[in-house]
Amino acid sequence: MTSADPSFAAAAVSALGGLPPPLLRRVLTDALLVDVPAGGTVYRDDDDPRCLLVVAGLIRVVLSAPDGRTLTIAYARAGELLGAATVVAGPAPVGAQMVTDARLLLLRTRTLAHLGQTEPAVGWLLAQEIARRLYDTIDAVADTGFGSLRQRVARHLLDLATPTPDGRLIAAVTQQALAEAVGSARPAVTRVVAELRALGLVATAAPGLVIRDAEGLHDQTWAGSVSHR
Repeated sequence: MTSADPSFAAAAVSALGGLPPPLLRRVLTDALLVDVPAGGTVYRDDDDPRCLLVVAGLIRVVLSAPDGRTLTIAYARAGELLGAATVVAGPAPVGAQMVTDARLLLLRTRTLAHLGQTEPAVGWLLAQEIARRLYDTIDAVADTGFGSLRQRVARHLLDLATPTPDGRLIAAVTQQALAEAVGSARPAVTRVVAELRALGLVATAAPGLVIRDAEGLHDQTWAGSVSHR
C-alpha cells in the first residue's frame, strides 16, 4: 500500500494519522473500503468485533430497547474511529447506523489486536480512542439522566451540526429521527424545536435545521447549564 492509495490517504488525515507511515500501512493490511447508504447498518448488537474509520458521512451509535425504542449515545464523523473497544474487549451491545450516505474503511480487527499488544503507538492509540468514547458516553448518560427534553434535543442538534460551504451549521435530521435519538415522542420534540426556534437559536432549513446561535444552543444543554452555575 502506497501513500497514493485512497485508503492510506484517508487514514493519514484521520485519527490514525499520528502513526508512522510504515506502521500505518501495517494497520491498514487487508482494510476494505465500502460505501453504505443512509439508513444502513454496519454493526448490530453483539456482532463480532469490528473497527472502522469513517472516511465520509455521519454515523450514530445506538442502544435499542426490547420495545423498539432507540437512544443515540454517540456520533462519528469523517476522520473518526469506531469500534476500538471491540478490538480490546469483544462484542458490544450497540448498533451503528448511517445518518447519511457514508464511506467506511473496515479495518482487520485481528491485525489491530496484534499490533495493539506489540506496538506501543497502536496500543496508545486504541487507549485514547476508548477513553474518548467513554467520555462521550458519560456526557450522554448525564444528558439522559439529568437533562430535560429541551437539553437533550439541544445536545443532539449540536452533535449533528455540520458546517456548510456558505458558513452555516446544519443539523440534517428530521424531527422523527431527532425524537428517536433522544428517546421521546415526535409531538414533544416538535414543541421543543418550536421553542428553540422562538428563541432564535435554530431555524428550519432543508434538509433539517440550521443552528443560528451555537453558543446559545449549548447554554440550553445540561452541560451548558451546569457550567453557568
